[in-house]
Amino acid sequence: MMDLMLDGKIVLVTGGASGIGRAAALRFAAEGARVIVCDRSAEMAEDAAATIRADGGEAQAIAADVSDAGSVDALMAAISDCFGGLDIALNNAGIGVPLQPIADVPDEDYDLLMSINLRGVWLCMRREIPLMLARGGGAIVNTSSALGLVSMPTSAAYVASKHGVIGLTKTAALEYSAKGIRVNAVCPGVIETPLTREATEDPDARPVMLGLHPIGRLGRAEEVADAMLWLASPRASFITGVALPVDGGWTAH
Repeated sequence: MMDLMLDGKIVLVTGGASGIGRAAALRFAAEGARVIVCDRSAEMAEDAAATIRADGGEAQAIAADVSDAGSVDALMAAISDCFGGLDIALNNAGIGVPLQPIADVPDEDYDLLMSINLRGVWLCMRREIPLMLARGGGAIVNTSSALGLVSMPTSAAYVASKHGVIGLTKTAALEYSAKGIRVNAVCPGVIETPLTREATEDPDARPVMLGLHPIGRLGRAEEVADAMLWLASPRASFITGVALPVDGGWTAH
């Protein structure tokens, strides 16, 4: 098995209580990382952290709302106080909103989605980067989407937010890679998680989603987590500014 050289690394996972985030938290902990599981739900974050500890790993749960600057500041202060810094950040927290043509999207749906999916990544990155610079470097992996690379009708707000994540990722990579911080993004296709369950279990919608993926199936959270694991590790030391599709071939069309 390849040594990913993550033993003892301090890793923050936002949206870490379920889905891709939870899978990533478990994967990093299994590689010896010290994991901070962050989620809006303190109870769910603690459940994920407890699972890691029960498996012999090291994890701490911290509740935070990534769309709120004060909450993010408090999160980063807690990480600094408890761990002395940060080596890796997975900015994964995100939501979806109902599918609607752009002219029908309510202001509140657009604002909520952008506040978490895009503003949340920006708020986290601007506080994570100084913590990493103080340690001589680090790695950031942001969760975008296949819809950060392509588009789809009735998904305007989500598409805009995930394209924006890639823009932030590439800009930060240009600004900080020479200072020792690599910044990349993963772009998942449709992954079977609690966030997508309603759609993936819909007998009318599921065949449409399957048809997007030439590989012939939907993705698993662990498959995205493995991509994050590699991108964040020293094994990917010459990779920065990349938006990596983990999408079963969707964006290869």
